[in-house]
Amino acid sequence: MRLSTLWGRTLREAPADAEHEAYQLVLRAGLARQLLAGGYALLPLGMRVLRKIEAIMHDELGQIDAQEFRTPVIQSSAAWEQSGRYADYGPLMLRLRDRSDRALIFAPTHEEAVADLARREITSYRQMPAIVYQIHTKYRDELRTKGGLLRMREFTMLDAYSLDAAAAGLDRSYEQLATAFERIFAHCGVRFVAVEASAGEMGGREPREYIALSAAGEDTLVLCQHCGYAANIEVAVAMQDKRHMAKDEGNQVQDQVRHSSAVIRPMEEVATPNCKTIAELAAFLHVPETATAKAVFFDTPERGLVFAVVRGDLEVNEAKLRAAAGVSALTPATAEQIMAAGAVPGYASPVGLAILATESTENTEKANIQYTSVNSVNSVADQKVFVVADQSVVNAGLLVAGANREGYHARNVVYGRDWQATIVADIATARAGDLCVRCGMPLTTERGIEIGHIFKLGTRFSAALGAVYLDQNGTTHPVVMGSYGIGLERLLQVIIEQHHDQAGIVWPHAIAPFHVHLLSIGNKPEVRAAANALYDELRHAGIDVLYDDREETAGVKFNDADLLGMPARVVMSERLLKAGQVEVKRRIGEAVRIDRASATAFLSEQ
Repeated sequence: MRLSTLWGRTLREAPADAEHEAYQLVLRAGLARQLLAGGYALLPLGMRVLRKIEAIMHDELGQIDAQEFRTPVIQSSAAWEQSGRYADYGPLMLRLRDRSDRALIFAPTHEEAVADLARREITSYRQMPAIVYQIHTKYRDELRTKGGLLRMREFTMLDAYSLDAAAAGLDRSYEQLATAFERIFAHCGVRFVAVEASAGEMGGREPREYIALSAAGEDTLVLCQHCGYAANIEVAVAMQDKRHMAKDEGNQVQDQVRHSSAVIRPMEEVATPNCKTIAELAAFLHVPETATAKAVFFDTPERGLVFAVVRGDLEVNEAKLRAAAGVSALTPATAEQIMAAGAVPGYASPVGLAILATESTENTEKANIQYTSVNSVNSVADQKVFVVADQSVVNAGLLVAGANREGYHARNVVYGRDWQATIVADIATARAGDLCVRCGMPLTTERGIEIGHIFKLGTRFSAALGAVYLDQNGTTHPVVMGSYGIGLERLLQVIIEQHHDQAGIVWPHAIAPFHVHLLSIGNKPEVRAAANALYDELRHAGIDVLYDDREETAGVKFNDADLLGMPARVVMSERLLKAGQVEVKRRIGEAVRIDRASATAFLSEQ
């Protein structure tokens, strides 16, 4: 490819609104251009990288006998209604109607389509296991697109799906795909970590994310450097009984205090003027924040008001809370909603509220919910509140909590005596310095970018859409599914994130748009003729070459070569031509001179 005819140009400076460094390089190198919010055109250099990534994917998936297929991106809403996700998916799904007024969607993911195909194609256990995949377009109507290619509305994704007859088969397919994904990332030169993750709206078990470590990443990871524990902060857990549990004023361990009637003090109100935050409360009463209870109210579509309670030094993890409460979304409750439940903003606690009680505090899906107050004091409102308590407050013993009275808090509040939650669950955010649940060593946190996600879906989609098969005995069973995905444009930008320097991109050889960047320096006809001859020779040898034949200064050409970041740069100039040599420089390395006659053989071995 001659640079003079390449569609797309390099930029000396990135647009002012491109704040992510790798995204700046995407734009400056002419890999992509934004046409609308979340919508990007990939230019020829960007497409060459994408095709190299796709080739690696095809090769690795071929190694496990995965078969390529294709589903429509515009799909009928019918299958999504059967799975329940048409209503539940929310505003991320782009909905539309055709000329016959049929409800359609631009698919954000393809589990329903695969289950529908399995219903049509699979009848017997003999047809499984099977792995199918596609590299195809997706659309998600993101509220806030950002980070360039990291969060787009329209994007390309590798979708792989496993179809098995039983859970044991799914386990084998899952490990096969996990290994293939890890080889794909390794061949692309990406440093990554596999972490425990949230299943989100996909459901299933053992969701795993692949995260590229990056200070610019949106995700926070909780890691143990000692045993290898790794989890997204949305699901990360810490050792509860080693989180510096608070002690009462008599130096009695809180758990002992809570269970020993001989030392339990009665709950009492204390004036705490202008103490609406945990920090203000702890400072006023001269107690550690670990000796307090923090109350946070949320409004939810499914349960109305949800009240979360954690120890005062901890933060509520909204992803954990959504999962524990069985709700799809959380928004901060208004002061009016909080007061309608009988609580007082800034001085709220579950004490005295009418709490929605359950027979079981272990499993919200199995709980038989009944409206009853379980508090030791009279309820101040008729509205029943769904209360989720973190284990930290259940184990803490005596705590200071809100008194639901302006300017007052309550001392010596004990879980189980003074109040009881609807459910108890781990809803606290793990922190650096907390202790690992596996080995007890301190945890650390890192930032990262998600580059892949895999799920054991089970029978959720197949059962809903009637994808069943007959076993050896003629008994009908739903197909067992798994889902596996990698975003290609995101992966492209992550590669740049991990492979660049101050001058520009440093492409790994396997996915570089071209392997050699040939520069013709100067305007002498004999130099240009020699460069043209070398260009043809390299191409005939099967080497990918980008030839800078432009009438530009040497400085511009060298700067663009560093910016574009091909693995090898080859220079032809008047001085080198007279010496019968060319200059070869690795993108990171020293320049060397070699005989012109051996240049092609030398570059073929690089």
